[in-house]
Amino acid sequence: MIDFNSVQRLIRENGSDNYYKKFKTWDHMITMIFTVLSGCSSLREVAGAMLGLKGKIKHLQLGTIARRSTLSDANKNRNALVFEKIYYMLYHSYKRFLSDSRYKLQKDKNLYVIDSTVISLFKAILKCAGRRPASGKQKGGIKVHTLMNLQEEVPKLVWFTSGATNDVLFLQKIPFEKGNIYVFDRGYINYPVFEQMTLNQVGYVTRFKENTTYITIYENVASRCFEKGVLKDEVIELPIRKNGKILRVFKQRRIVYWDDQNQRIFEFLTNLFELDAEMVADIYKKRWEIELLFKQLKQNFPLKYFLGDNQNAITIQIWATLIVNLLLTVIRKQVQRHWSFSNIVSFCRLHLFNYIHLVSFLENPEKDWMKELIIDEYQLSIFTG
Repeated sequence: MIDFNSVQRLIRENGSDNYYKKFKTWDHMITMIFTVLSGCSSLREVAGAMLGLKGKIKHLQLGTIARRSTLSDANKNRNALVFEKIYYMLYHSYKRFLSDSRYKLQKDKNLYVIDSTVISLFKAILKCAGRRPASGKQKGGIKVHTLMNLQEEVPKLVWFTSGATNDVLFLQKIPFEKGNIYVFDRGYINYPVFEQMTLNQVGYVTRFKENTTYITIYENVASRCFEKGVLKDEVIELPIRKNGKILRVFKQRRIVYWDDQNQRIFEFLTNLFELDAEMVADIYKKRWEIELLFKQLKQNFPLKYFLGDNQNAITIQIWATLIVNLLLTVIRKQVQRHWSFSNIVSFCRLHLFNYIHLVSFLENPEKDWMKELIIDEYQLSIFTG
């Protein structure tokens, strides 16, 4: 699923094999993918387990099986940028499979979700958010800022920062596209960005901050009368300030919605004036999809234990995890039979040293069992006459 020639082209462009005599970038990538799939949590485990591949390295085009020190040095010194580019290359290569979803609506193709998750580190490698504990020792944390298309179920854009970095800075990295709708929480509120998105016909839905200063222009009474759960639907003016002074105001929409399922009130801020208020509330509910992605990554892959205690090594391991997650998501979408993601990860982990066609096996695992039964019955008939 990973084209050797395409990866080699990226390697040459980035010069990531310069000054490495034996342990090349391809070897490094295969080793890190093995680490993620096998669930190894230390350099010793990886080095020992990789010896099992010694007789099976031909089809992997693996040139060198790394020792602990070699892998440690590569994680520390080889630029993580090449792993990032490999991920985006694979993302664009398999985009047609990711978008072809049987479980999402057509209208969701232009819906994007923005959020971040913090991966705690045992050492203060990257500054983490929160107060310093009484012991005086504060753990580090790496924040993974993520943009995800609702249908694709994998990150479209990823940005790594320290855990203390403000979420709103990620908006500067996103190439907002006309006609798309972006959903995010209150941590991303930035009025100048919202104004520019409205001018460029880019939609958004977020939560409304309670202490926001605004002026109501008019209220849409019809929404409150005919749409279930809508308590208020109004067009408001929000101020854009600089140095405490109001420079200008711009129009947005505020919706107050009663969620009967959770028994609570939500206030939304959006520039989608033409949609029903109930539909705006439904769009915001889809933000939960990215939380499921974070949960999937943390539950199925080793993101608690890292092979290095430096930022570069940690970044490489996270990119390797995202690569594996992407490839298994593509496999899951290709298979007609329904499998949970965790089941597919388990099958891969159990059959790492076996030659099987994974897609065929997942389509009909009973077929291989029937072959074994037929062979056993034939051998039994030979001995019993």
